[in-house]
Amino acid sequence: MTDDDRIKLEPSWKEALRAEFDQPYMQQLREFLRQEYAAGKEIYPPGPLIFNALNSTPLDQVKVVILGQDPYHGPGQAHGLCFSVQPGIPTPPSLVNIYKELHRDLNIEIPTHGCLQHWADQGVLLLNTTMTVERANAASHAKKGWEFFTDRIIELVSEHQPNTVFLLWGAHAQSKQKLIDGTKHLVLKSVHPSPLSAYRGFLGCGHFSRTNKFLEQHGLTPVEWALPPL
Repeated sequence: MTDDDRIKLEPSWKEALRAEFDQPYMQQLREFLRQEYAAGKEIYPPGPLIFNALNSTPLDQVKVVILGQDPYHGPGQAHGLCFSVQPGIPTPPSLVNIYKELHRDLNIEIPTHGCLQHWADQGVLLLNTTMTVERANAASHAKKGWEFFTDRIIELVSEHQPNTVFLLWGAHAQSKQKLIDGTKHLVLKSVHPSPLSAYRGFLGCGHFSRTNKFLEQHGLTPVEWALPPL
């Protein structure tokens, strides 16, 4: 995919992931996506935004990782950052609950939009473990190869970055804990912020204040979780 002029990858990630692009799984994933596009299927996010999480947050700037599952599958929503939607799109239910916990935890005013680009620009890697999806077909690109690629991304952060906070919300995200060196990083776990589960422990988890406390203890700049208006 990086050999496509329309799809760019930030240099530090391109170098760190270079070997992955030659792996058989990546060749199979490329072919799968080529066939999907050739069949006229609408794929989200748009090609230039598939790697938005990596392009927004270079490897050496990552200090927090939030894991999602796959992109939103409604028109105009996905832009390559997990839980985030493009400007002008209504805030999805899980993100509403994230905002509720932010308000409870840090007394931050609930934002009027759902675009989390401000977090990504500060070193919060907003990574979906599957990076593309077909319109109106949730999880349609799961188990096509993306998981091998994003597992390697998680491993690279764990290996190369010091004192990173990993926020694992829900069983799918928590299944990635084995990729993280818990002796050097802070791993915070809770149920998913979905309306189906948030009341069982996400609301009240205090992950945002705990993240900033850990970062400050290790001489790192805390995340400004408040989102500026668009």
